[in-house]
Amino acid sequence: MTNSRHILLMDGPDQRGLIYHVTNILFRQGLNIIRNDEYVSPDGQFFMRTEFESSNPQDLLDGPALLAQLSAGLDPAITLRLNPRKKKNVVLLVTKEHHCLGELLIRYAFDELDADILAVVSNYNHLQPLVSKFGIPFHYISHDHKTREEHEEAILRTLAIYEPEYLVLAKYMRVLTPEFVRHYPNRIINIHHSFLPAFVGASPYRQAYERGVKIIGATAHFVNNDLDEGPIITQDVKEVDHRHTAADMATMGRDVEKLVLSKALKLVFNDRVFIHNNRTVVF
Repeated sequence: MTNSRHILLMDGPDQRGLIYHVTNILFRQGLNIIRNDEYVSPDGQFFMRTEFESSNPQDLLDGPALLAQLSAGLDPAITLRLNPRKKKNVVLLVTKEHHCLGELLIRYAFDELDADILAVVSNYNHLQPLVSKFGIPFHYISHDHKTREEHEEAILRTLAIYEPEYLVLAKYMRVLTPEFVRHYPNRIINIHHSFLPAFVGASPYRQAYERGVKIIGATAHFVNNDLDEGPIITQDVKEVDHRHTAADMATMGRDVEKLVLSKALKLVFNDRVFIHNNRTVVF
């Protein structure tokens, strides 16, 4: 087969013997487990990520048949997903800020992103010269003289050309409507310039400065219909003190933002993130 390594994702109500059930079937199929991670939440939800490969790379994996075997005898509420270990296809949405976009483009150029960037879409053309250096299609879709719905419809028509698995908001400074989000449920990843849930919305560094905080941070999260309240993937912080102005905090924050976004994408693209009740389980 073209890719001998796969990832099995399993979540649902906990029951005795789930780990044995899965690993025994994989063993009997001649499949070798590379890594296994599992967790049971306080509310009794079971999560497991199993990465495995065929002992013979020439063997073809019959995914539907394997899933049927794994599902047999399990609680119907348990969800099983089988993904080949491969790069994800993504489209980046940006506005004017370059730092997160530049970080992702460089990582992509050096094969460190675990994804293929199919295109970059922006409501401004400021970043087109940067994107063109990497040979990636750039689509300038202005929001001028359009309603939010008309603008998003134009973006969706462009996205339909590429059929991305994920959208990455690399400092895309527009609020998406529920109708847009509906097209990519749990497949839109945003970087927010503060340590959520503090300082949501605009000007978080000004808010942080006025509050006299001692740490600033950044949060990568999935996008849902509530502003900056989607399931959090990962966060990080940096210490500040009274000497730092709001501008200083913004400069330092940009460094945190690009690293947090890169880390989050690596986790998501490697199928290490489960979503449960607006929270995440991250392996």
